[in-house]
Order: sequence, then structure tokens, then C-alpha cells
Amino acid sequence: MSLISIVVNGNSVSGDVEDRTLLVEFIREHLRLTGTHVGCDTSQCGACVVHVDGKAVKSCTTLAVQANGSEVTTIEGLANGELHPMQQAFKDNHGLQCGFCTPGMIMAATDMVKRLGKDLDEKTIRAELEGNICRCTGYHNIVKSIQDGASKM
Repeated sequence: MSLISIVVNGNSVSGDVEDRTLLVEFIREHLRLTGTHVGCDTSQCGACVVHVDGKAVKSCTTLAVQANGSEVTTIEGLANGELHPMQQAFKDNHGLQCGFCTPGMIMAATDMVKRLGKDLDEKTIRAELEGNICRCTGYHNIVKSIQDGASKM
């Protein structure tokens, strides 16, 4: 067991975890923040994307102990009293169907905008989303949502 301390969505949290505990497990089971989803456990789908120290990471392949001392932002941490511009864009542009992949898509998208800027073309967005899988859509409205959200960030 290891004692970890992490700032999650602006709140300091700590807990004893087994060294093999995944960050997604710590977020979902210990902190009860269930917006971060587990889709594949193999880093293929991107449903588990969170930001660790400002960078998008797949929390299903990151150990909780690796995040010790870090700042973690989950989908719940993006909104500050009202929806984040990217969350609102997904809502406005129907960038979701079942919604399972949506938190990971939004977290990947906000990271994309931070790294690449607000002027994102379709080719760039599709390439950047390569590690995020949506089983419901053809990605058209996801791309449209990201372009809209990026313009408002």
C-alpha cells in the first residue's frame, strides 16, 4: 500500500492505494467521480482520458501512484458553475449519441486546443482523435463540436 496525495479538480485528496491501482480506479472508486469511463482497459478507446498536470493521459494505463503529487482534472472539473465551452459545443452540435465516449473526447479535445490552438481543421482533429473511439457516430458531429468548442475557448 502507498499513501498518495493528488489535487483532483482543485481539491486536495489523499488515500492509501495498492501499488497496482489504476488512476481510473482511484478516480471512480475512491473519489466516486464516475464521469471518467473505463471502456477497454488497454488504452485503445480513450474513454478514460483525464488531464494530469495539464496533459491528456489515459487513466486506465496510468497507476494512481504515478499521479502522486500531481494535479488531475476530470470531466467533472472542467465545468465551473456552467458547462465548459467544449462541453457546451458537444451539446449544441450533437457531438454524442450514447455519451459513453464523450468525457474522454472532451478531455482529449481540450488538450488538443491547448497544444495546437483554436484554429483546427478537420484533418488535424481526426488525426488527434486517433486514440479515442466512438462506436455510435461517424465522428462528423464530434469534429464539428470540437471546431465549435475550440473557437470559444
